[in-house]
Amino acid sequence: MTTKLATIGELRAIEAAAARNGISYPEMMRRAGQAASRILQRQFPSAGKITLLIGKGNNGGDGLLMALDLAKTARADLRLYIQGKRAADDPLLQALIDMRLAIQFAEDDDGFQQLAALTRSSDILVDALFGIGLRLPLRAETARLLQVVRQNCRRAEAADDSLQPLGKRASAEHEMPARPIIVALDCPSGVDCDSGAADQHCLNAAATITFIAAKPGLFAFPAASHVGALFIADIGIPEALPEVQRLRATVLDSSGAHALLPPRPIDGHKGSFGKAMLVAGSPNYIGALALAGEAACRSGVGLVTLGATRPLIEIVAGQLREPTWLPLAADAGAIAEDAWQTVADAARGYQALLIGCGLGMQSATKKFLLRLIAAGQLPPLVLDADALNILSGTANWWQRLPAGSILTPHSGEMARLTRLQIAEIEANRWEIARSFASKWQLTLLLKGAHSIIAAPDGRLTVIPFKTEALATAGTGDILAGLIAGLRAQGLPAYESACLAAYVHALAGECAREAVGSSRSVIAGDVLAALGSAFAELEKG
Repeated sequence: MTTKLATIGELRAIEAAAARNGISYPEMMRRAGQAASRILQRQFPSAGKITLLIGKGNNGGDGLLMALDLAKTARADLRLYIQGKRAADDPLLQALIDMRLAIQFAEDDDGFQQLAALTRSSDILVDALFGIGLRLPLRAETARLLQVVRQNCRRAEAADDSLQPLGKRASAEHEMPARPIIVALDCPSGVDCDSGAADQHCLNAAATITFIAAKPGLFAFPAASHVGALFIADIGIPEALPEVQRLRATVLDSSGAHALLPPRPIDGHKGSFGKAMLVAGSPNYIGALALAGEAACRSGVGLVTLGATRPLIEIVAGQLREPTWLPLAADAGAIAEDAWQTVADAARGYQALLIGCGLGMQSATKKFLLRLIAAGQLPPLVLDADALNILSGTANWWQRLPAGSILTPHSGEMARLTRLQIAEIEANRWEIARSFASKWQLTLLLKGAHSIIAAPDGRLTVIPFKTEALATAGTGDILAGLIAGLRAQGLPAYESACLAAYVHALAGECAREAVGSSRSVIAGDVLAALGSAFAELEKG
């Protein structure tokens, strides 16, 4: 299954198209409420007391329909807290009244005392106050309501690790986490679903159930820190609708990553799985050569060759027995300018060439890289770290790269390449990644929490993981090595970057579980977890 991403405008167009094709707005809301009910019951089967916070608009309507389904199918004590007046002839509200549910109206709750009591006594608090149409800032009364909720469910603000959204394992029943917790419908109240902006009073959800498609703001900070585990509820919108087909952004989920895995025929040999060359390392960054090299070896590629100066080879060869080696001429410890010819000659028989991990910024190395690229006739390139920093000082550098090249900058490197400020990049990651991938006509992997991969043709993929386990030196070298290894196995540039980023992030999660704490994860732990990550995907 492919998880689509849609802006608010795109989502409105999809809803309008669905209505024209026989799925009315009330029917869409009914399906949304039922889907949210079933997801909540599947994730929290032992919930005893559920309070639903109901807003004035469509999100509140979704909440009422969710309550109606819960009342019919769940073994739970349901309570509703309704902000603002709803029409006297509202059939949903009347149906719930007829079912004798406990209903509290905010206008009758002086000082929000009843809201505070309901929050404290709940196992689950469903946030159906505001949906995708919210515009910031929040009004004073609404901000006060959210503040009361936050003050009375502090234990709910940390997402529960047992929840399984778009991530690595299938959902399973489990015991309730610390009570109460917040489950948001469509988005946590106080979040802008397009930009990722978030009001200071925004609720921190343990889980968010969003409808039809994911929204870009749910993967952008600060909003992403409020989302918790994200679930996409299918409400039966036909994939064949042109408005759905036109969506160019997706979230890579486990099934999508599985579909990208290169085939492993049982009668294959090392020649069947490609050859990757890596040029990396310098006296100050010896480990970068080893980490990228081992990651490439563990990608499934048939052969890895590491190009480096002889002193580095002598150090790293004792750790890695699998690669072959390409000794390069040295100049004051760095790769010499005239080593470009050695690499150009040797690379002709390879399907991918990674350059940059720990390469250094010495004058001789800069000249080496620029002469190598100018020579042409290179295999597809993966450019990382110092290769990007070197190119950033060269005019029109992108015009010199071979077709199908991949760049892997973090925000600082992207700022140097684009001449933009880091803050501007962080505030507009999606647009900037897509714009420059098109301008440069290459695949761009913009690293960070929720890494983004942009293709020159406008496609964009976001990786659903956000884990600080990868925020440690050397993990970027592992990612670059994975990309090179997968590219050499015949995957196109965009698909190589997408799959490598997913496996890399999943390995970070596996490493965190193995070590016991994300703060203690080091790059070697992520390397050791690559096999587990691939095994998860191979299950399908």
